[in-house]
Amino acid sequence: MNISIIGGSGFVGTQLIALLRKSANLQIKNIDKQASATFPELTSIANVLDTDALKRELVGADLVILLAAEHRDDVTPTSLYYDVNVQGMRNTLEAMQHNGVSRLIFTSSVAVYGLDKPNPTEDSAKEPFNHYGISKWEAEKVLDAWAKDHEDWNINIIRPTVIFGEGNRGNVFNLLNQIATGKFMMIGKGNNQKSMSYVGNIIAFIQFVLLEKQTGYNIYNYVDKPDFTTNDLVYHTGEILGKEIPTVHIPYWLGMMGGYGFDVLAFITRKKLNISSVRVKKFCAVTKYDSTKAMSSGFVPPYSLEEGLHRMLKAEFGK
Repeated sequence: MNISIIGGSGFVGTQLIALLRKSANLQIKNIDKQASATFPELTSIANVLDTDALKRELVGADLVILLAAEHRDDVTPTSLYYDVNVQGMRNTLEAMQHNGVSRLIFTSSVAVYGLDKPNPTEDSAKEPFNHYGISKWEAEKVLDAWAKDHEDWNINIIRPTVIFGEGNRGNVFNLLNQIATGKFMMIGKGNNQKSMSYVGNIIAFIQFVLLEKQTGYNIYNYVDKPDFTTNDLVYHTGEILGKEIPTVHIPYWLGMMGGYGFDVLAFITRKKLNISSVRVKKFCAVTKYDSTKAMSSGFVPPYSLEEGLHRMLKAEFGK
């Protein structure tokens, strides 16, 4: 099977390629606007916004995995979310049809549901609160309309929650780094549940879908259970690292005021900062999602959530 991964030079894509390459029956090609530091020999440089380039690069493909996305909280201009995440979907579908490719795995996001929702399932209302979530939902709607006119296609949508693991430099790493360096302060009470996905499990699930879900139109939330509260996450991290965790809690309103202050500072300096009002809001929100469908599909996660946390901390902080 010839697999083309669009946007595979990043964190998830690099680990996915490493996993899929272990199978002699899978031939992997990475298509990305940036070179892959780990797999340059498998990478062709092309932008998801360039339909003609995608048409050239997808020749001979049997299946496409679409990972390419604008996902940071501070992307400017905000139109990039829609250019890459929505128009990029249209361009990918056009290039696939041009080459007779009818199998797609698309990594969307639980951001389509919005914040502080009561454990949403795949069928829950979509109320994204930021440009990333809105653009991911718009991309899904493009794909849904396409599927209605292409009933013979095999389309799988995976909506992971926040992904963490070795080599990641996202919000979870920032939190762990603050704890490891003694710079952590809890905002709010810390009782909010935080669904997370370990990268070793999410790439294994993508491989499972690739091999086992070869027909139909399927949508899956992906979450590793059980859901930790922020207090649980801090406790486990401190225990694994052998760090004393501060017990001082900053009120939510004060944390948000600080976040707005950093927003102003980022605007004035034109720099991207690790603290913002959006990140404070996300840190304090309940982000709990239902993954019953994925976990009853026959897939068995190779790692527990705590084991994934331990593996990341060992790799990043030598513990």
